Amino acid sequence: MQLAERSIRQPAEEKPAEGIRLALFSGNYNYTRDGSNQALNRLAAYLIEAGASVRVYSPTTDTPAFEPAGELVSAPSVAIPGRSEYRLALGLTRALKDDLARFQPTLIHLSAPDLLGAQAGRWGRRMGLPVVASLHTRFETYLSYYGLDWLRPGVERYLDRFYRGCDRVLAPNAPIAELLRDQGLGERVRVWGRGVDRDRFSPDRRDLAWRRSLGIADNEIVVAFLGRLVMEKGLDVLAETFARLRDQPIRPLIIGEGPARAFLEARLPEAIFTGHLDGDALGRAVSSADILFNPSLTEAFGNASLEGMAAGLAVLCPRAPSTSALITDAQDGVLASRPDAESYATAIQGLIAEPLRRLRIGRAARASSARYDWREICAGVLDVYRELDVTPVRRARSAA
Repeated sequence: MQLAERSIRQPAEEKPAEGIRLALFSGNYNYTRDGSNQALNRLAAYLIEAGASVRVYSPTTDTPAFEPAGELVSAPSVAIPGRSEYRLALGLTRALKDDLARFQPTLIHLSAPDLLGAQAGRWGRRMGLPVVASLHTRFETYLSYYGLDWLRPGVERYLDRFYRGCDRVLAPNAPIAELLRDQGLGERVRVWGRGVDRDRFSPDRRDLAWRRSLGIADNEIVVAFLGRLVMEKGLDVLAETFARLRDQPIRPLIIGEGPARAFLEARLPEAIFTGHLDGDALGRAVSSADILFNPSLTEAFGNASLEGMAAGLAVLCPRAPSTSALITDAQDGVLASRPDAESYATAIQGLIAEPLRRLRIGRAARASSARYDWREICAGVLDVYRELDVTPVRRARSAA
């Protein structure tokens, strides 16, 4: 059952989350911007507006990427070796337990299956509290990009234990929800999708003057990549694909920042690198492209792909659970037959050769993006919380 559909049928209430005291645990709530923490902050802001109290426990830094929603409590952490932009929480310390005791949550929400999340889940169960987990990233798929495939069976067993210990598990789309049900999670699985800002990402934001200021000719087809520049986003295949297209009238546009930027710059000297963008600048950059190319196989939802769809671009992705939930192949996007450079290059060549098909797909993508409204999607998460009877006021009314 899609959460947004369920929420539409809920009766209107002035403060539908009143009485909920949510303890939200995150591995990265605001110190580095990514799709996961953007969704969590959207949810927290919605719940606070709806009357809930939200307290977030997460690693922090002195240079956060943005202002967080809710009250943020810093969890002791260390930088991850080799990926110092990310931090690993050291667990649920005595100080954090004392803070939880003072806050008196009615619900625990775990957004990362790390040590902090696992210990917070056990704490919540000991306290008799409902525990909800949301799946944001397919961590087990990262291992292949770092030569650690031998660890995958152990990681999958750990993840299975983690999610089995929760009362509800929120999957990002229907295919992954079905996969989790088949793995034994059954009826505890619900779908929490993602939304998109259709004003920020819109064909109306297309800016030819901005393109020209970057040296892009009017007859060039801009193929954009949007996301963190990390190898698990499929950057090796991205680079090989563009290398195969050097005889085509395209200009790669790399929107984002990360430790693998030097890897891409060395292989794509013809590309334009914008670095990290935010707000209207981000919307303009994405909306000014012609094709969005997202080769990642590790994503649980595909926020960048949805943003490209809202911008009216022809979006090219691999055929995976996350992309199949977003895109109907050849209608509102393109799903490559195989996740390799040859297939991607062939698909991009086809979009270049058939501009009317490219425009038709982009218009259909824009229309499809209207299904992903943040407010309705966050209201659906509140519906799941209500299933677990997490509001003391409601409990008192039921007993009366």
